[in-house]
Amino acid sequence: MAKRDYYEVLGVDKNATEDEIKKAYRKLAIKYHPDKNPDDKEAEEKFKEAAEAYDVLHDPNKRQQYDQFGFDGPAGSGGFGGFGGGSGMDMDDIFSMFGDIFGGHRGFGGFSGFGGDARGGRHAQYRGSDLRLKVRLSLQEIATGITKKFKVKKDVTCNHCHGTGAEEGSGTETCPTCKGQGIVTKTVRTMLGMMQTQSECPTCHGEGTVIKTPCHSCKGSGVIKGEEVVEIKIPAGVAEGMVVNVPGKGNAGKRNGITGDIQVFIEEEPNDTFVRDGNDLIYNELLDFPTAALGGSLEIPLVDGGKVRMKVAPGTQPGTALRLRGKGLPAIQGYGSGTGDLIVNLSVYVPKAMTSEEKSMLEKLSESDNFKGDKATKKTIFQKFKNYFN
Repeated sequence: MAKRDYYEVLGVDKNATEDEIKKAYRKLAIKYHPDKNPDDKEAEEKFKEAAEAYDVLHDPNKRQQYDQFGFDGPAGSGGFGGFGGGSGMDMDDIFSMFGDIFGGHRGFGGFSGFGGDARGGRHAQYRGSDLRLKVRLSLQEIATGITKKFKVKKDVTCNHCHGTGAEEGSGTETCPTCKGQGIVTKTVRTMLGMMQTQSECPTCHGEGTVIKTPCHSCKGSGVIKGEEVVEIKIPAGVAEGMVVNVPGKGNAGKRNGITGDIQVFIEEEPNDTFVRDGNDLIYNELLDFPTAALGGSLEIPLVDGGKVRMKVAPGTQPGTALRLRGKGLPAIQGYGSGTGDLIVNLSVYVPKAMTSEEKSMLEKLSESDNFKGDKATKKTIFQKFKNYFN
């Protein structure tokens, strides 16, 4: 993304006040937040761009340097490098820098809320962590989809304080450490002069408020250890290694925050009848010699437990593959090329032991030209053999 003027990015003029800059950034941050725009690279870049612009314009010294020198200002080595342009900052750095905008911190899998109280203070909205489960499925369960129940141990909302973290009748008060800012500023003397650093308030953890009387049951967190029976619907067509996300069934967020998700990792049981190849299923059938030579019919099992009959043409050669359209596995949730096929590979059984009468019959047949493969047949079989390894 080409670098744009910071004032243009935030949509403010060069005489904008600090409050106007903060409001403009807040609006863009909410609009392009990654959690509201999952897997949207363009939104992520705009989110970073807005953060970079705010970082410069809300700071009087950086803003003055930018107004005077533009992007070549001496704010850092090489000027205002930006979050995406080699500054070494990532998304977590962005969230941690702007406690005065987001009112909290961003942990794994979630972000703080944007609400405030009547005094202009903050209310951090915590997100519960995600849970991970493994489920082992048979091929039949994969073909049809299935709903499974799990008893999950997790954080649940405290039933004493109903998730508020406070004893009944108790409320919150301004944090005495940060005076409601959610951040603390430290000034240190360095060889380059006095330097200021900001960090999350250790007392209120970025909230700006503290509970007067914490709940005796949850110690003020709003959550306790518990368990819940969770129904998880596994769609048809999943495969080994896939992850099914179940929103809102993970750990409860602190103080009535956002509930996390459950991530279900799929494992596939081996099957004695079929071999899976994507959405196709492969079934190996062993023909007796008379059926291969004279033709006949076969009863082929299906993955759903049913059966289907197939015709075998006279003179069927070993290595012949028959295809049953639409008898394989479905594409997951409609994505892909539809339901796969069932491919029946035919081989011919050669007996290891025979009676003297059977040997005599075969010796007579071997003298017939019909039982001697011609060059065309040998070439066809050889080509099938090559194709198997390609």
